[in-house]
Amino acid sequence: MAVIPFFYVPKRVIVAIMLFMMCLINYMMRVNLSINIIAMVTERDENGTLVEQPDYGVRYDWTQQDQALLLGGYFYGYMITSLPGGTLAEMLGGRNVAGYSCLLGALLTALTPLAASWDKYAVFALRFLIGLVSGVVYPCCHNLVSKWSPPDEKGKFVASLMGGTFGTVITWPLCGLIIEGLGWVWAFYVVAAFVVVIVGLWFYLVSDTPAQHSSISIKEREYIENSLGGTLSKKAKWPPYRQLIVSMPFWALTLLHYGSMWGLFFLITATPKFLSEVLGFNLSSAGFLSSLPHIARLLAAFAFGSVADWIRNKGWWTLTFTRKLFCVPSHILPGIMLIILALCGRDPYVCVAIMTISLGFNGAATSTNLANSQDLAPNFAGTMYGIINCLGTTPGIFSPLIVAAFTEEKNTIDEWFWIFMIGAAAYILPALFFWVFGSGKIQKWNEVQTTEPKEDVVNTKL
Repeated sequence: MAVIPFFYVPKRVIVAIMLFMMCLINYMMRVNLSINIIAMVTERDENGTLVEQPDYGVRYDWTQQDQALLLGGYFYGYMITSLPGGTLAEMLGGRNVAGYSCLLGALLTALTPLAASWDKYAVFALRFLIGLVSGVVYPCCHNLVSKWSPPDEKGKFVASLMGGTFGTVITWPLCGLIIEGLGWVWAFYVVAAFVVVIVGLWFYLVSDTPAQHSSISIKEREYIENSLGGTLSKKAKWPPYRQLIVSMPFWALTLLHYGSMWGLFFLITATPKFLSEVLGFNLSSAGFLSSLPHIARLLAAFAFGSVADWIRNKGWWTLTFTRKLFCVPSHILPGIMLIILALCGRDPYVCVAIMTISLGFNGAATSTNLANSQDLAPNFAGTMYGIINCLGTTPGIFSPLIVAAFTEEKNTIDEWFWIFMIGAAAYILPALFFWVFGSGKIQKWNEVQTTEPKEDVVNTKL
């Protein structure tokens, strides 16, 4: 038997770190245009006269509708491949599917300045393709979580998928500084180069299962495999789409995820514009302040995930009750904060504080919609997440269009009232539906004889 080094780092910890980094670079490619576009476009006053702006490079005369189209372009492509992404991961392996997808995304990101010099529709086509290759990443990550995460560590493992949030946190301030120092074209090049480096590490450190990892200890491999019991099949199976479509717990999860994604994508696509054009912050300040809600979400994600794991280990509540209770911080409270913002948001720093608190509470999604696919069918967690994420991507398309529609004539805090109220409803109503129809039980269509208790109770620590 091989000797385990004294400073042996569990391979599942390394896999979790790399899942964090994979989600991080996925979001870097997703959100960089949200702030870069501010430096790429001309601005006109109410009379249609060009406003003098800093020289960050060539600027294009793109309307609000043009910008909304470009910001939504990523999500059109993302929605298409998110749907089969989980099935591809289950059939071909999440490691390779996610890795090569991000590599292609990096190349396309680097080509964005060239596309912009051609035409706005070339940029749209490129953003569509970046979304197309990126749509498989999160379903692949959920597939890997289902194979690497012991039940006792599920909350913290799912929290590693909040790397996307940290990607937003660093991308906006970083791009703001790069734009002010080097020009907006370099904000695309630097992101692309960083993605390539991380993908190289991904291929070196990650495998699809513990059994396939070249340097995992026998003790760790057996611990992971024994903790998962019989919930996972060793052979690839075609997903049970018919049973899934008629499952009310699945639809409750779908709506819950949709509400969470509405709030997240709204802030991703609209926050830099809101802070810069409505509240009057300069570009670097807008980039930094836009990242604050995502910092809060990241920290809260690990906190709520750890609390959920602790409750599970104690066996105090059923898993179903735990998921439903955590909807209060993940959905209800963020919705309430957006209502407060709509009614009371006049001071710029108060607005930033309320937005930070709202998205911060949504970090509890690691214990609700982001974890529930693992509960219902661990054998098809990637497929399930691919489906709900496909539908959950549509807010990335709709929210820029809604913002553009409300701010077409005038762009002040008053026009944003109904934008925030729509976001509040998108948070709260799905949570109410999940309270009625949601579940934490493994569903019978998981198709594998399970060693999990038949009753909806949580397991104690092994």
